[in-house]
Amino acid sequence: FVFLSWQDLLRGLLYQEYRDKSTRQEIETRRLQDSQTDSEDGSASEEIPSETEPADTVQSKAIPQISLLRNSTSRFNLWQDLPEIRSSGVLNVLQPDEIKLQEAMFELVTSEASYYKSMKLLVSHFMENERLKKFLHPSEAHILFSNVLDVMAVSERFLLDLEQRVEENIVISDVCDIVYQHTINHFSVYVTYVSNQTYQERAYKQLLQDKAAFREVISQLELDPKCKGLPFSSFLILPFQRITRLKLLVQNILKKVEEQSERETTALEAHKELETVVKACNEGVRKMSRTEQMISIQKKLEFKIKSVPIISHSRWLLKQGDLQQMNGPKTSRTLRTKKLFREIYLFLFNDLLVICRQIPGEKFQVFDSAPRGILRVEELEDQGQSLANVFILRLLENADDREVSYMLKASSQSEMKRWMILLATNRRTKFVSFTSRLVDCPQVQCVHPYVAQQPDELSLELADVLNILEKTDDGWIFGERLHDQERGWFPSSMGEEILNPKIRAQNLKECFRVHKSDDSQRRKMGSRNRQ
Repeated sequence: FVFLSWQDLLRGLLYQEYRDKSTRQEIETRRLQDSQTDSEDGSASEEIPSETEPADTVQSKAIPQISLLRNSTSRFNLWQDLPEIRSSGVLNVLQPDEIKLQEAMFELVTSEASYYKSMKLLVSHFMENERLKKFLHPSEAHILFSNVLDVMAVSERFLLDLEQRVEENIVISDVCDIVYQHTINHFSVYVTYVSNQTYQERAYKQLLQDKAAFREVISQLELDPKCKGLPFSSFLILPFQRITRLKLLVQNILKKVEEQSERETTALEAHKELETVVKACNEGVRKMSRTEQMISIQKKLEFKIKSVPIISHSRWLLKQGDLQQMNGPKTSRTLRTKKLFREIYLFLFNDLLVICRQIPGEKFQVFDSAPRGILRVEELEDQGQSLANVFILRLLENADDREVSYMLKASSQSEMKRWMILLATNRRTKFVSFTSRLVDCPQVQCVHPYVAQQPDELSLELADVLNILEKTDDGWIFGERLHDQERGWFPSSMGEEILNPKIRAQNLKECFRVHKSDDSQRRKMGSRNRQ
């Protein structure tokens, strides 16, 4: 084999650029497919075999070596564009589906090389910078960089194994077996890194605020051409972005392998293990931020009724905010709206609702509460502007052990819907989720990334595909992301609706396939529980 030095490997795009290009390309491909409403399956860019050559000829040919990212021109190359592939004649032999699969596996490899390059820059350019070290206490450096050296070492080992596989044969046999082995043996370092994210973000903000010298050095380092205009913070969040992206790259391979094949089994196993790591990462982040949030809320509450202990390891905030409560009996609806409503403030947790009034000193006086499971909501038909966005909240048993109703008015239609969906755990959304095997459901693809501002919102990455479960007239969507079934609200301006029913059906079909091992596992568990 020709040994590829790290210098050769690391020419090309930083991971942030690579990922952006890749997802933009994904969006454009989907747009093109969506616009071709009556087109036949297949893409114009696919290579169609021009002659029927036996498949085993591929194995008998001399195997040229593939220089992964050796050439500076090999920037974001497709597998089929590599000179070694073009000159081999293999494109005349492989079926279009196999070429698509080769591209999917090749992207996983090249993107790992690009990611490793960015991680190496984070360490050599920022973490090991002597000037920066002077302004950081060892404990601050530890919080800021965590176990980044372990993460980089894991990436290096992973990339070496992937590279070796690519060199074995001009047609890549598989990569998901390597992904599986590395996930179960080494990827736990990602959970450690990502779980530190809350403290990392806070420490970085504090350092920028408190240490002018630190701020100045970071600014200078960011200006270095090596960073290509990317901020330091974009390097810090790379491990979490990578582990999530890796799961999607395996999903992409899984969609293209032959059903019931050995490669499908391997891809399903790799995907399942990656899903476990990603969930552990998410849980790690949530635990840290939730604990801090619960402590903060507890300090703000003053109980007018019997006190309820707020802090619990199994409790977290779903939504908080102010609403207007209607005063007096229902007959007072005819009164002037100025006297009709008064401000109240709700803290809704996964298992508890706390109803308060805001009092001076950024405090809240609690005057009622109820377990979340015994809440019911009812939407009022629009009865004019003063009663727009009004709904009834019923507590089947409140803090005084009696049933009470609150007539509440939200600031907008989307706010009302958001409260109603969360307050009533069993309330059906307008459209049923894909998990119920709905044949067709409105879908959007994300064209602008979005960072959730509230606990009931969903952060979006470019090219995410979501089912629309609820839509409001004032520009919000309640969606379920296909690749992980996470749900939440996001502005409709972040997405583009997928209009072609064939593409929507294809997205669902691929999704069922990716999660079919999860479904069979759930069915097994269900039958065990019934026994």
